[in-house]
Amino acid sequence: MIWVSEIKTAPPTEFKTELQKQVYETLAKLEIPFERVDNDEALTMEDCIAIDKALNTKTAKALFLCNRQKTNFYLFVTAGGKPFVTKNFGKALEISRVSFAPPEHMLEMLGTIPGCASILSVIEDSEARVKLVIDKDVISASAFASPDCTTTGYIKLKTADVLKKYLTYAKHEPIIIEI
Repeated sequence: MIWVSEIKTAPPTEFKTELQKQVYETLAKLEIPFERVDNDEALTMEDCIAIDKALNTKTAKALFLCNRQKTNFYLFVTAGGKPFVTKNFGKALEISRVSFAPPEHMLEMLGTIPGCASILSVIEDSEARVKLVIDKDVISASAFASPDCTTTGYIKLKTADVLKKYLTYAKHEPIIIEI
């Protein structure tokens, strides 16, 4: 099991990436409270079990997807333990099949790399090139945990704050689906 720190309510004293810094600055600007933990590198949903326990919530995972032509991009935020089936995702959006987008596109559009993607990453997508898609299971919870755009930090946020404040500020209107 991975190491997880005690809960903290202030940003890190040192940021690992510019995106992480931008996320915490945006939360402060919007006066969005949070709880966060530092942790050993978390790369799998199994790693998130200890994080979920520490933050007393469930982790949402973010998947960066694209169509075959690599012209349409999606950030899909879903429940951490829920299996992802491309066919069901495509059917819910009435689009053809999708696959995982190349890491270089994730870095270019969301300023992050695989394992660090988060609903908070959309702050980097000022041109709204990425469609944000959220599973209804995530928004039905009062709060959820998400990477702080690193693999060594997770943040718990109230769902309403993310939907009404953060995403509005980031100019990303989510598409809510049920799969």
